[in-house]
Order: sequence, then C-alpha cells, then structure tokens
Amino acid sequence: MTEADEFKARLRRDGWLHHPDACLTPLRGGVSSEIYLVVDGAERFVVKRALPRLRVRDDWQADPQRNVTEWKYLECVGRILPGAVPQLRFANPEGGYFGMEYLGEAFANWKQLLLRGVCEPDHARMAGRLLGTIHRATVARPDLLTRFETRVNFQQLRIAPYLLTTGARHRDLQRLYAAEAERLLATRECLVHGDFSPKNMLIQGGRLVLLDCEVAWYGAAAFDVAFLLTHLCLKALHHAPGDLGIAGMLQGFWQAYHDERPRLTPEFEPAVVRLLALLLLARVDGKSPVEYLDSTRKAFIRNFVPSALTASIQRLDELSGLWFDQAKALAPAAART
Repeated sequence: MTEADEFKARLRRDGWLHHPDACLTPLRGGVSSEIYLVVDGAERFVVKRALPRLRVRDDWQADPQRNVTEWKYLECVGRILPGAVPQLRFANPEGGYFGMEYLGEAFANWKQLLLRGVCEPDHARMAGRLLGTIHRATVARPDLLTRFETRVNFQQLRIAPYLLTTGARHRDLQRLYAAEAERLLATRECLVHGDFSPKNMLIQGGRLVLLDCEVAWYGAAAFDVAFLLTHLCLKALHHAPGDLGIAGMLQGFWQAYHDERPRLTPEFEPAVVRLLALLLLARVDGKSPVEYLDSTRKAFIRNFVPSALTASIQRLDELSGLWFDQAKALAPAAART
C-alpha cells in the first residue's frame, strides 16, 4: 500500500471521504509535509499532513504537531485578511493533518514565476502589504502570544537548521549566529509566519494567497521581512548578471511593508539587515539549501556574507546595493562550463 493509499484509507475512516472512487494526488510542495489534492466526487480540496522527518539530506526531525500551529495561523490571518489564506475545511490534530480550499490551476506560484524571470513589482508590493498588515494587526496581543507559544517548533524548524547549523559550519561566524538565535528566541513582538517565502505564495491577478505557515510563532517581525528579502536577493543572483528589476522589487516590498507599519523602531532596519546577511549564507550552508544556485554563486555568497557582517551595515539600501553591484560581475550561468 502506498502512502497515498494509506492516507486515503485514514481519511475515509475519519469520515472526510464519501465517494467510492475518491482519489488522492500528491502535490509538489516543501520538504516538511505530505500534500494531496483530494477529488471526492464533485468535491476538490487539499489535505496536508506534517512529516516527523523532513525530506532533506541532513537529519532534521520536527514535531508533527506543528500542523496544529499552521491551522491556527490560517484561522487567525483569515479573520484579519479574508482571502489572503485558503479557506479551512476540517482538522484532525491527533492525526496531524487538516483539509483546506483547493485554489486551482489559475494560481501561479511566485517562486516559479521569479525563477522563470517573471519579476512583477506589484507582486512584491502585495507581499509587503500583506505582511505589514499581519504584523501590525497582531502586535501586543497577549492572547496570540499564548496561542502561539511555539518556541520548540521555531527552534526545530528555524533556529537549529538555519542559524546554529550554519554557525557550526562557519566557525568564524559562529558567535554572530548564536547571538542572533538568542535574540530571536527572546523577542515577543507579533505573529510571525516563519516561512514567508515566494514558494509559499500563490498569485492570480491582484490576489496573493499565503500558504505553509507551520513555523508560525509569536516572535520577531524582522525574521519574516528578512526571510522574504533573502529570497529576492537569491533569485536576483540566480539570474545575474541579468537585471530583471528585482532590486526595485526589493525596495517595493520594503516600502509597502513600511506603509503598513510606519512607526517602526530605529533598531528594526539594522535587525533586518543583519538577519538578511545571516540567512543568505544559511540558504547555502544550512540544512535547507536552495536548489537553484550553481557553485559559482554559492561561492559568491560565502565571500559576500562575512565581508558584509564585518562591515556592520545598518541600512537595507546599502547592503542590497553592494549585493546587486557585485552580482553584476558574475558570468551568466549558461556561459560557464
């Protein structure tokens, strides 16, 4: 019996399938969950079940109960911004799965658009407005702090695999990575998605839908901002030396976020810049490396990040300016042998 067959039998036993010819089709997703499109007669929906061991090269264990955290995040954000997340259908916390709306093939994955060179400034601005609204609406909410007290989950899925692993592999930077881990774990600011990445956003026209929020916790807003900026920088590096306007998208995202949260503290931007540099290297030498960079571009990151951290850059435009200027010197990927 395949995993899909076993899961289909479980869903039928639990009362969520009714048609005798119901079928499950695996969907492409991340490394942390099984995701299926379910066709149950005239009904079409998605079911997601968390894995106890993530599908990566390194050993990476995580509590499947993070599936409950994801459900809670979708429920919370659905009240703040209806339509910004899929509609929820049902949940089985003991089984580690839940069902939600299937958005259909008309939606495009933002990561795939960026990799194909479809770099629309409006997409970045939509993401900035969305994130800024979520953060603004959830600041200083004791009820959410209690509901999303998921420190262990965040430790397993972000602190250890991204920061501590990268620090251990770059001993000259280990102190900086350890200090950042401590700062993040000590911060209680607002509801944080934890995986705010283009791969977790679907776009159709003027609608952007946010997915995959199993890392959610009540923590540091700068993490979400830096996480998205990291991915924009990496997509630009993938296309370098070609200029597809991603530098402008980065600034558009940053401005749109600021428009929703205009009264940020002076410490916020330096925190974002520091995290951006640390995460760039983590996406090469942490437990979840991006799959689309060649060896030359990985070497570029390994040279760039220590230099940027040593310079103690405080402003985003300064760090991004250096990144985009230096990336222009790279040879096109297709021209190398």
